Amino acid sequence: MKFGIFYEHQLPRPWTETSEAQLFADALAQCEEADKLGFDYIWEVEHHFLEEYSHSSAPEVFLAALSQRTKHIRLGHGIVQTPPPFNHPARVAERIATLDIVSNGRVDFGTGESSSEAELGGFGIDPFDKRQMWEEGLRVAVRCLTESPFTGFAGKWVNMPPRNVVPKSIQKPHPPIWVACSRRDTIHLAAQHGIGALSFAFINPEEAKQWVSDYYDTLARECVPIGDEVNANVAIVTPLMCCESEDQALERGTEGSNFFGYSLAHYYIFGKHRPGITDVWSEYIDQRAQAGYSPEAVIQAAKSPNRLGAKVIQDGESGLRGAVGTPEQIRDFVHRYEECGIDQIIFVSQAGNNRHEHIMESLELFAREVMPEFKDSQSQADKIKAQRLGKAIEMAMERKPDSDHPPLADPDYEFPAIPMGLADRMGNDQFYSLLNQIEKHAALGDLEGFIQDVSQANPFG
Repeated sequence: MKFGIFYEHQLPRPWTETSEAQLFADALAQCEEADKLGFDYIWEVEHHFLEEYSHSSAPEVFLAALSQRTKHIRLGHGIVQTPPPFNHPARVAERIATLDIVSNGRVDFGTGESSSEAELGGFGIDPFDKRQMWEEGLRVAVRCLTESPFTGFAGKWVNMPPRNVVPKSIQKPHPPIWVACSRRDTIHLAAQHGIGALSFAFINPEEAKQWVSDYYDTLARECVPIGDEVNANVAIVTPLMCCESEDQALERGTEGSNFFGYSLAHYYIFGKHRPGITDVWSEYIDQRAQAGYSPEAVIQAAKSPNRLGAKVIQDGESGLRGAVGTPEQIRDFVHRYEECGIDQIIFVSQAGNNRHEHIMESLELFAREVMPEFKDSQSQADKIKAQRLGKAIEMAMERKPDSDHPPLADPDYEFPAIPMGLADRMGNDQFYSLLNQIEKHAALGDLEGFIQDVSQANPFG
């Protein structure tokens, strides 16, 4: 079992001019502490226009900052939106590779497509096309990461000529690839493509067991890797607030956890949003019980002896709980996920108005009282898993077609600089002569003459 922490950069209203700066400063400090405490992963999402729910529109910048403040923890894009209107695949590859270099090979490449009108509509993406866009964008990004040169692609959503995309990542053939999953059919898709499943649905361990079984059965039978290696892993997300007493954990963690769920549902399921005006936090306070995100129901349910669960129901009302409790309660909860085959638990602590100092205390207590028991067996468990999956992964790689990396259509392909291309199209001897003159100025170090000639030769500046 591996442990990660997850960031949306939630920021409920009301805001001040310094709110976002403080939010990011706190998150950096929490991640730096998580690295020292021995957590395995930091996952940072990419979202756009989702006020209050997620102020994380440039995860590559945040993760780059973390790369210089941490030493061991892996840096997970959780996720990069790969439909090309969000991010051109060449730019995705460039950013992933650069981050891998500056972090000394600690990047995981999580991918996704978004399901919110705020984002899809904002970038002009038809929801019915997003899955195909995700796959085409990802396939081209992987090729840009691994081919020298990238041999070109002409598809429905991406058209790009041969170019050598640099730099290349430290991890070979590329960083581990994942996809965000909120439904069981996406878990199935992840296994078919040989990539890790990042489950962002709040599910109990006993329910997760079916997802895990389907993932590994599908991987063994049907996997044709979309990348150049298989990343066989299933991760789930759950809230975390670890305290010495259950009452303290519930007081500190349930309101934020349930705002996380409510604000997600606001943008993805039932909300109507006026940009810059809608107050999601106020709506949450007024409507959370009716919407099924009641911290009060969680607190009431805790009065009856029960094991921790992703969602609890009390007197007809429901709310999210997850790993909100004492070290003993959370240890049992984690064991249940471990028994059903989950490879990584990703904890959400930065949610709603959860306080920075409480998050820091929770991470430290979890790392001290819960984590060591699972860390001690991690190395042996990894070896057993590698042996168990070895043949299935070998067979999956054999199914990968050579056409995933097509050769250059023209082995002699080259592209001219813009002025030379103009000269070739015009067939103008005077233009060729001007270009030769520029070359001579450059060779002699005549900067003034060089600039004057270049301005004549390149009408596009």
